[in-house]
Amino acid sequence: MEAILTRRSIRSYTSDAVPDNVLKELLKAAMAAPSADNEQPWHFMVIKDRNTLNQIPTVHPYAKMIKKAPVAILVCGDPDLAVHGEMWVQDCSAATENILIAVQSKGLGAVWLGVYPREERINGLRRLLQIPNRIIPFALIPIGYPAEEKPPSNRYREDRIHHDIW
Repeated sequence: MEAILTRRSIRSYTSDAVPDNVLKELLKAAMAAPSADNEQPWHFMVIKDRNTLNQIPTVHPYAKMIKKAPVAILVCGDPDLAVHGEMWVQDCSAATENILIAVQSKGLGAVWLGVYPREERINGLRRLLQIPNRIIPFALIPIGYPAEEKPPSNRYREDRIHHDIW
């Protein structure tokens, strides 16, 4: 609960590298997410190359902070693995959230940068990262050790809860 309730979007990072064993744990968390019929219609790209990270803002207008991140994970959907059609979007959302919670639990910081369904971002990342056309870039997550602190945000709202009938 602590990682969930204290997680915040972090957009400023130190230059410290994220160890490979920690990245593997983040990917394990992603793949532990639920998916429709357990299809797991996802792929994950770990991006560490500084030149590549620096080019990403040219294809994603809200990714400027990635120039300071030591690593990013791109969550991708694979419709060929999704027998249940568009459910891959929910599956990849669950995987993305698992990464964000795991990041928080490891003392790291991250932010969810939406890619899908923006065609210009999807196509830009496909070109830049040489992603096959059948694979859909879904969410981009810059990750690093936080260079900023944000207090927990209480987002609980009683007025959004309904019982039995609306």
